[in-house]
Amino acid sequence: MNQEQFNRMKNDNGFIAALDQSGGSTPKALKAYGIDEDQYSNEEEMFDLVHKMRSRIITSPSFNKERVLAAILFEETMDRTIDGKYTGDYLADKGIVPFLKVDKGLADEEHGVQLMKPMPELDDLLARAVERNIFGTKMRSNVLEADESGIKAVVEQQFEIGKRTVASGLVPIIEPEVNIHAEEKEQIEEILKNEIMNHLNQLNDDEFVMLKLTIPTKANLYKELIDHPQVIRVVALSGGYTRRQANDKLKENDGLIASFSRALASDLKEELTEDEFNTSLDEAVEDIFDASVHKTLK
Repeated sequence: MNQEQFNRMKNDNGFIAALDQSGGSTPKALKAYGIDEDQYSNEEEMFDLVHKMRSRIITSPSFNKERVLAAILFEETMDRTIDGKYTGDYLADKGIVPFLKVDKGLADEEHGVQLMKPMPELDDLLARAVERNIFGTKMRSNVLEADESGIKAVVEQQFEIGKRTVASGLVPIIEPEVNIHAEEKEQIEEILKNEIMNHLNQLNDDEFVMLKLTIPTKANLYKELIDHPQVIRVVALSGGYTRRQANDKLKENDGLIASFSRALASDLKEELTEDEFNTSLDEAVEDIFDASVHKTLK
């Protein structure tokens, strides 16, 4: 593990840019950017276009280490280069810590949750991530109902993969997302917090994780997780909220920082000039940084 990057993730101000998306969600990300499906004819062309889009964000002067702590990449982005360097190395040279999304998507809903699909190639992917100088990983599950057995299964799976990740020398971001439209959202979050706490308390002193959670309905619900000695940082997903909604909710939670995707890139379009693009990105980065650092606690 890179100790300098570990210290940065634990102590520095800023937020995490979520620049990961799976093959399945890439067309949607491109469409939001202004590129329709008729502008590419196969998967390779699609991934080339999304890499161009991600590169435009990463190379922008607005995307800087003073406000962006880290960035989460998709496997296709990790394996491609920016200005002759692998993406992880390019980010690290900018002072931004690289993470990799490792899950293969969600299984069908059962017991009010969606577990992660099997990851038969996980060990190989973790080894490649280490080779590419990636600091950590991220994997997402989805919780839709306050079903204790389902939530328990989600957290067990996340920590099992998390411990394998730690053993490979990487830091896992454990992401059991709670659907923002769940009717029992507040109840789900209480159960989830307790399950996560149980697993954190079983970690060894040299096993560190991060958590990526939906912004809780009850402000500061996750403070106990944030303060846990085995937790490097707790970050929040935007989960379908607009940037303003997500930032307003984030500001109410002490110690919780952003790891936004859609809320970061929603105003970025392919047709913008470089100046327009950088200005738009700068506004988003500044807004999200502000909500991560300057709190309006009640």
